[in-house]
Amino acid sequence: MVFTAVMVFGVIWDRMLFAALFLFIMFKALKEFYTISLGTKYKLQQALAIAAACIAFVVLCGYFLYGLSLQWIALVLVPLMLIPLLSVFYGVPEDYDQMGLVYLGLLYIALPVCLIPSIMMNGVVYDGWLLLSMMIVVWLTDVGAYCVGSLLGQRPNSRKLAPEISPKKSWWGFGGGVAMGVISGLLMHFVGWMPFPLSHCLIIGLLMSVGGICGDLFESQWKRRFGVKDSGSFMPGHGGMLDRFDSQFVAIPLAIAYLFLTKLM
Repeated sequence: MVFTAVMVFGVIWDRMLFAALFLFIMFKALKEFYTISLGTKYKLQQALAIAAACIAFVVLCGYFLYGLSLQWIALVLVPLMLIPLLSVFYGVPEDYDQMGLVYLGLLYIALPVCLIPSIMMNGVVYDGWLLLSMMIVVWLTDVGAYCVGSLLGQRPNSRKLAPEISPKKSWWGFGGGVAMGVISGLLMHFVGWMPFPLSHCLIIGLLMSVGGICGDLFESQWKRRFGVKDSGSFMPGHGGMLDRFDSQFVAIPLAIAYLFLTKLM
């Protein structure tokens, strides 16, 4: 309840509050990802990657939310160029292949978060309702997957979705989650939070539900690979920041890409 209240208030109330909230989310998620994947290896490169992500997000927030010049995005190149340079001189040859994980964190977490400011303005007016509607689609997809999966997916003859990754997830849960995602897109259209034609809202709901489920499975597989149960302990009983946003890091960029490709934004 506290998490939901913070997210709703932070998204719709004020652009500065939104920027601060998602900067914190990105920072924590990146820290958790690097802790899981690299531990204490390449700590300086990890810090540089996080710095590059934060600079990019702040500059893009300034550009989309306040109309500031985009020229400052060039500052991102400073930490990005230092990462390979320092790796050459201070890297460990036996572990050099793990340097790719530094860049993977930027693609997996920083890039999706940096796309979000592009949908936060309605003309010259700050408008967080579209992002909130997208988050609601992902949340309700989780609810639909859990409810249908619990009711029908735990039977002995139920087919599992990805038993090697998450033994409890079933195709029943997948179908329930996708159905709820499409219904959520329908609801967001009728309440006016997704101000697009109905057909597009249904497609967005479909894309986000499938993307959200895949994002959840990807993070589960990643944690299983490194023998970790939770990405962190930021939220007692719920894991870390990455656990809370694994679905959104895939679902929201899919929706944003669809909006721009169809020229709805």
